[in-house]
Amino acid sequence: MIVGFDYGSSNCAIGTMAQEQQVQLVELEAGRCYLPSTLYAQHNALVVDFVANKLKGTDFAESYQHSRSSLLKGMPAIRRDLDLASGETGLQIGTAAIEEYIDFPEEGYFVKSPKSFFGAIGLKPQQIAFFEDIATAMIMQIKARAEQQLQQTITHTVIGRPVNFQAVGGEQSNQQAIDILTKAAKRAGFKEVEFLFEPLAAGIDYESRLHEDQKVLVVDIGGGTSDCSFVQMGPSFRGRSMRDQDFLSHTGKRLGGNDLDIATAYRNFMPLCGLGSTLKSGLPMPNQLYWQACKINDLHLQSEFYSQANARNLNAMLRDVSEPSKLARLLKIQHSKLSHQIVRQAELSKISLSSNTQHVAKLDCIEPQLSQEITQADLKEAVSDSLKQICDLAQDAITCAQTQPDVIYLTGGSAQSPLLKAALTQALGDIPMLNGDNFGSVTAGLTKWAHQIYS
Repeated sequence: MIVGFDYGSSNCAIGTMAQEQQVQLVELEAGRCYLPSTLYAQHNALVVDFVANKLKGTDFAESYQHSRSSLLKGMPAIRRDLDLASGETGLQIGTAAIEEYIDFPEEGYFVKSPKSFFGAIGLKPQQIAFFEDIATAMIMQIKARAEQQLQQTITHTVIGRPVNFQAVGGEQSNQQAIDILTKAAKRAGFKEVEFLFEPLAAGIDYESRLHEDQKVLVVDIGGGTSDCSFVQMGPSFRGRSMRDQDFLSHTGKRLGGNDLDIATAYRNFMPLCGLGSTLKSGLPMPNQLYWQACKINDLHLQSEFYSQANARNLNAMLRDVSEPSKLARLLKIQHSKLSHQIVRQAELSKISLSSNTQHVAKLDCIEPQLSQEITQADLKEAVSDSLKQICDLAQDAITCAQTQPDVIYLTGGSAQSPLLKAALTQALGDIPMLNGDNFGSVTAGLTKWAHQIYS
């Protein structure tokens, strides 16, 4: 069976082609077609254990067992310590993973938007192997859920990819990420795997509704990346299996909705934890501590923040700061591993402020009854730099295409933001803008492309 697979930074979705060439999304959680891109394991080695058990009897089993032998040897002891029964995996994905993390933030291993890390430069071989395992474990479960719903075996897929997985690293980073996803998809049981730029997938979905040819700038603001594709599309182009000549330009970078959330959390929540205050000597508090606390999509900064050395450093600083009660909140975030919960509150604030003038963020996970009011003006100030970078990407795509678009097609989780639309209008002029399905356009396009190339 052929499917389109959006392994997104924020959500995952699978689409199939139903009757009359209509795309149908598959239910992946109870009543929901969009599964949050999250994973929680009671111990990080359980990810390897899960994959090894699922690969038994396949062509990948022997080589995988050999490559992970040192970790697998310790699994019986780890499972005994966690009191796991033989049928328990100790592993959750999607909403269940988020719930487990909220209930037990200090225990286990939690990762959100793992795709954001796949193109990171400087990864050691063991880190790449672990990201392969995370992707494999997630794709295995998502594929199994889809097959259970469809009552068919899925064999062929097109997976969405950003134009650039990282802001730096270029094609080396992109190839590293593609290799991770390809290996994971093959291990999960896909026989044929192809990739398509996510903005192009969204454009293909939009094209199916066009009655005349247009030059379209697709702006896809995902959870981890922002991508622009300038495409000629319409009845004259639809149905071609080779579209390279129709794609006039592509731009993209690792900057997405997660970065807007991080910037909002840093600017609006971290002052409650001492950002902007001073040491008793009069020197300002180092900003880096607070970026480390918020930057949930940066493996290196999060590792530094949660290190034992940083815990000792923060404890030692308590006697040297002018407002120790505020620094104690940062220490609570560090000790209880609350970064994801803090940034989640920023995300909820961003969503609320797309239609409301103010929002009160609840931060009682740090301290009882702690909260922070955020206004639309506060949000605009926090994300202004990120919005400028997105506008620059759109302008670069137009410049490279050497022509003006007839329409701008917006898609992705943050595409509905009034701040984004206002920023694009100011930067690009009065070009008509349309909103697609903010979450489903990419999946629909991937599904249509999959059926076009495999059927």
